[in-house]
Amino acid sequence: MSLIDYIDQDRLPKHIAIIMDGNGRWATSKGFERGEGHKEGVRAISRAVEAASKASVQYLTLYAFSTENWNRPEDEVNGLMDLMVYAISEETEELKKNGVKITCIGDMTRLPEYARTALIKCIRETETGKCITLNIALSYSSKWELTEATRKITDDVLKGVLNKDDISEETISMYLTTSGIPDPDLLIRTGGEQRMSNFLLWQCAYAEFYFTEVYWPDFGEKDLYEAIIDYQGRERRFGKISEQIELNCFESKPDEEQ
Repeated sequence: MSLIDYIDQDRLPKHIAIIMDGNGRWATSKGFERGEGHKEGVRAISRAVEAASKASVQYLTLYAFSTENWNRPEDEVNGLMDLMVYAISEETEELKKNGVKITCIGDMTRLPEYARTALIKCIRETETGKCITLNIALSYSSKWELTEATRKITDDVLKGVLNKDDISEETISMYLTTSGIPDPDLLIRTGGEQRMSNFLLWQCAYAEFYFTEVYWPDFGEKDLYEAIIDYQGRERRFGKISEQIELNCFESKPDEEQ
């Protein structure tokens, strides 16, 4: 049996988010330049999207480039932008063929114009995809996102569009870049580190975390399915106790005699 056969389709994470870490260390461990690690990381993205789609995951969010990554050496940043544009241009037709819808979150204004143009073109050409939504976090950080949401909420309160007394958790979620996308059920981080790195801090309040030593360029179908199976072995309580979860599950089961 394949690992996918061990996945319970009734307990599938609807949304998986991944911090793709370890490209540079993968390259260094093999005596390559860091850029080679990023190139191999792009191939890993294709494998992850294909595996997630095969498992019927509906949303996959990948942390591709943080706002802090702009502080890296200029030649590495430029190389990443060039690689992104090349990958998008090469993969768009295949993404459309496989029913992949591309969306993006992050500060797009900081991208070079040629990169922003290529990304917008890909988003438009894949907007009818129905199999899986691939959400790319690019020039993104949670602190940036929450700051922007706060500014927009403040503006709407001052304009009279929004009453400050009506602001709730749901209101804040609506002003985030992920509005309309369910919060991640499972967060995976590759590369051995165990931290959030300013990624989807609001949205991952109740996500299950899965850390693996596997560097992102080596991450494949087997690794994704192992993470899903591990997730399915956990009890998600959302602040409740086990007995309440069991009671809710029992009450939600359909009457077999009907």
